[in-house]
Amino acid sequence: MMTSKEIRKTFLEYFKSKQHDIVPSAPIVVKDDPTLMFTNAGMNQFKDIFLGNKKAKATRVADTQKCLRVSGKHNDLEEVGIDTYHHTMFEMLGNWSFGDYFKKEAIEWAWDLLTNVYKIDKDRIYVTVFEGNAEENLAADEEAENFWAKYLPKERLLRFSKKDNFWEMGDTGPCGPCSEIHVDIRDEAERKKEPGAALVNEGHPQVIEIWNLVFIQYNRKADGSLEGLPAKHVDTGMGFERLCMVLQKKKSNYDTDVFQPLLKGISDITGIPYGRSTKEEIAMRVIADHVRTVAFTIADGQLPDRGGAGYVIRRILRRAVRYGYSYLNQKESFIYKLLPVLSDAMGEQFPELKAQASLISKVLKEEEDNFLRTLEKGIVRLSSFIEKEKVAKEIPGRLAFELFDTFGFPIDLTQLIARENHFTVDMDGYHRSLSEQKERSQKAAVRDTADWVVVHDAPKTDFVGYDELETEVAITRYRKVKLKDKEFYQLVFDKTPFYAESGGQVGDTGIISANGDSLFLIDTKKENELILHFAEKLPEHPERKFKAVVNKEKRLTTIYNHSATHLLHEALRTVLGKHVEQRGSLVHPDYLRFDFSHFQKMTDEELAQIERMVNEKIQQNISLEEKRNVPFDEAKKTGAMALFGEKYGDSVRVIRFGTSVELCGGTHVQSTGQIGVFKILSESAVAAGIRRIEALTGPKALEFFNQKIADLKKIEMLVKNPDVVVGVEHLAKENQKLSKEIEKMQVVISGSIKESLKQSVQQINGINFIGSIVNLRSADALKDLSYQLKNDISNLFLVLGTNIDGKPQLAVMIDEILVKEKNLHAGNIIRELAKEIQGGGGGQPFFATAGGKNADGLQTAVNKALAIARTA
Repeated sequence: MMTSKEIRKTFLEYFKSKQHDIVPSAPIVVKDDPTLMFTNAGMNQFKDIFLGNKKAKATRVADTQKCLRVSGKHNDLEEVGIDTYHHTMFEMLGNWSFGDYFKKEAIEWAWDLLTNVYKIDKDRIYVTVFEGNAEENLAADEEAENFWAKYLPKERLLRFSKKDNFWEMGDTGPCGPCSEIHVDIRDEAERKKEPGAALVNEGHPQVIEIWNLVFIQYNRKADGSLEGLPAKHVDTGMGFERLCMVLQKKKSNYDTDVFQPLLKGISDITGIPYGRSTKEEIAMRVIADHVRTVAFTIADGQLPDRGGAGYVIRRILRRAVRYGYSYLNQKESFIYKLLPVLSDAMGEQFPELKAQASLISKVLKEEEDNFLRTLEKGIVRLSSFIEKEKVAKEIPGRLAFELFDTFGFPIDLTQLIARENHFTVDMDGYHRSLSEQKERSQKAAVRDTADWVVVHDAPKTDFVGYDELETEVAITRYRKVKLKDKEFYQLVFDKTPFYAESGGQVGDTGIISANGDSLFLIDTKKENELILHFAEKLPEHPERKFKAVVNKEKRLTTIYNHSATHLLHEALRTVLGKHVEQRGSLVHPDYLRFDFSHFQKMTDEELAQIERMVNEKIQQNISLEEKRNVPFDEAKKTGAMALFGEKYGDSVRVIRFGTSVELCGGTHVQSTGQIGVFKILSESAVAAGIRRIEALTGPKALEFFNQKIADLKKIEMLVKNPDVVVGVEHLAKENQKLSKEIEKMQVVISGSIKESLKQSVQQINGINFIGSIVNLRSADALKDLSYQLKNDISNLFLVLGTNIDGKPQLAVMIDEILVKEKNLHAGNIIRELAKEIQGGGGGQPFFATAGGKNADGLQTAVNKALAIARTA
């Protein structure tokens, strides 16, 4: 039986023998493509070739591609772990032809590989082809059907509709008919009962699609119509995990050697054997799947975060943690311990797992620890509601959604806790809240993009912005884009001096003009290989030649920050160690932000040393050494730093400032002296093992210094001393002295208030009630007074309010005897009273506090407490 490593190797070697170039997997995190967060299909890295924006370096290519399907149209998340063959992260084995071979060869090689090399039983294979579509005037794919007929009898060659057998990249773009290859892995007895043909595309877990051969021959336009492509392509994708299941004669992907080491690792950690119960099995499968996803995305440069792709990754990890918490009794972090197992299994094919092992492990552990704390908070929030709600016995839908949205509680966990307490969950209300959120997200993301209008033919845009800030350009094509309520145009030029946002550097702005017709460009971005210039309107005569002028001031302040980032990177590695690597950056005209790997807070001495080193490099006025179109391997030999998570081409650009050498496509100063000065503003944590420095350069740094000098002059005037430090120290001593005097006065005032309150006791149903608004200066004084009164008065129900600099505070103190006998609970009562001051609070059964915004509601709160005492 072939191992998974042998299965993968066999695929790649087979297509290498068919003159295919074997290329590495693209990163799982997508950059420079606003339509995708993650690589969700093997063809993503070749998208620009299909779109005609880029020429293929080789006409035949094969690879194994890391893919992720957890959002948008391709979302398998909810099926993961429940069934045996859906995954969030999976490998897609693929072979491509870019205008070379087409249906005949693709079908012939697929059949040969599956039946003659992998030795899959021919009688178990079913193939589907496109049946045609009358509405779009598309005929059935008889060409593919005839090629398949050489290998398969008619009863195993099936026609299906556009839904199953017509592949489209998106709403627009390249598309075409496809042939799906399905395998029936049922036992012989099951096969005799019902033919596999009846189960194809019916969701049967053992009659599964393993390979899709897509024949790209059309282009879908924005109006929905189809046009033929000048060159026809082949795009195939075979699910590696499913192929392993078939070849290893298993009934589940999780029973193959792709997942078994991980499942054994989970079993070893938890002490629970895989297969003991259905719920435990599902939990283990979820964790085994999700740890792969999160580890690979971190290895490719995406850290868990509060938004975007980072939020998706955080949610996946939290889903795994929750399954371990709920079904495997894992109350402490444990998923990070599986990383060595994963690295052993997949590190040979994907070396980034081993290279980034330390970072991945630390990020996983910290994220697990943080979520486990959040999970506890969510459980406290839910338990508090259950404890208070004694009548309806139902968790409101909005609370269930809040637990999901704020605390990461999946709805099934809320239902589980509800059932254990004999509660139900308002699922209609939950789904309403969920739908409202989805609707808000969809509205925010709706983008209507028109077809490109071609003005002049040009194969690509030449970027001349390294050498020129002004040049003559022609608009080669443009399109209208609507996003929410805004409408703008994207323009493509034959050449451009405008730098497109990438590598952390923001895009250029500027103008294009011709014969008095001027247009302001508000941004420049990359979409795959296209450089897009954003404008709020279209030129009146787009066919003209235009003078393109970059905003020079913005470009200059941006390059000061970009070059300073390179100097900062080198200084960090010199001072902190070679473990420091860039983990992200933002190069803005006003400031720079640099994220890097380091596992502890930097000291003031280290920050001062870094700042000094960068400024020394600036003062040395080191000249830029730039080399373009350097072969990647040659550039690496020079010691140039390749940045984490970036995908580099065959040739790269090398930027050197003395001993600082990096691969970089951004714009830079001609010599470091232009930067002027470098000033660190802050150093902080971003995630586990990731620190962030924010800094200023050039004019913005001078503005900062000037503002600080102005602030010092104001302080000098206020403290009336030219030596600001001595003046502030004197004020601090005076303040400390006055604070002690105030404390003494507060003790006297508090004693007077205490005696007055003791005279105001109301006896109600065996309760000694005191309710009053007092004049105290701190929450601590309010608490201290409450405890003093409790010691002096038995059966006390005390409610005190005070206004501290416009911020109302409440305290409730209840004698332990009243808590037991009268069922009074200070924590519950304070939550009700806090509503009157537009605030919130909580505490123990005998003492609780609250703060709020509306001091005018203090008396109403006291009156409300009196009403509670009367009904107790």
